[in-house]
Amino acid sequence: MTDDLVDVEPPPARSARWGVTVLVALLALVSGVAGTLLVVRATSQTSVTDFGADAGFARDMQTHHRQAVEMAFIVRDESTDPAVRTLAYDIATSQQQQAGQMYGWLVQWGLPQTGPAAPMAWVGGEHPAHVEAGAPMPGLATEAQLDALRGARGVDADRIFLRLMIAHHQGGVEMADAALAQARTREVRTLAGAIATAQTREITLMEGMLRERS
Repeated sequence: MTDDLVDVEPPPARSARWGVTVLVALLALVSGVAGTLLVVRATSQTSVTDFGADAGFARDMQTHHRQAVEMAFIVRDESTDPAVRTLAYDIATSQQQQAGQMYGWLVQWGLPQTGPAAPMAWVGGEHPAHVEAGAPMPGLATEAQLDALRGARGVDADRIFLRLMIAHHQGGVEMADAALAQARTREVRTLAGAIATAQTREITLMEGMLRERS
């Protein structure tokens, strides 16, 4: 008879207590995530300056990417080579997406899309070789080179595009390496590393494509 009188918590009470425990755990998780996001956001906002590598890279690489997209669209319209057209499409879509990402960073940091310093000043000053070539940053094609690409057709357009884009990517890797070394925010270093890796791989691909079409 004693066994029948053992105090067992009724199922509804156990269910209610379990529900409260789960709710508390979820609230703690949400609070922790929210706190982490606030810390990350605050860190990003306070560590990025108008003259630093993070903002400088975001601005200059947007300019760099826009020219790559322009060249990709030009050759896509003038080339009859499926491999070149596919490469151009891949470059245009990936670099448009990355440019949008960098635009968003500057908005989040509360900084203007154009800064007070000269291009590439965030890496310690001017780059004489690039300035002498008529480009404010490494790898940019000159207007004369862009005009040559616009006026070319077929395999001639393919060759000009590949030569210009190889140099463009080499400059992009140089800029990405500088950002990897100097940027203060994790998001900038992560994207810079991805750009350096992807464009190094594409340089090897384009060098092979150029040899095949020479």
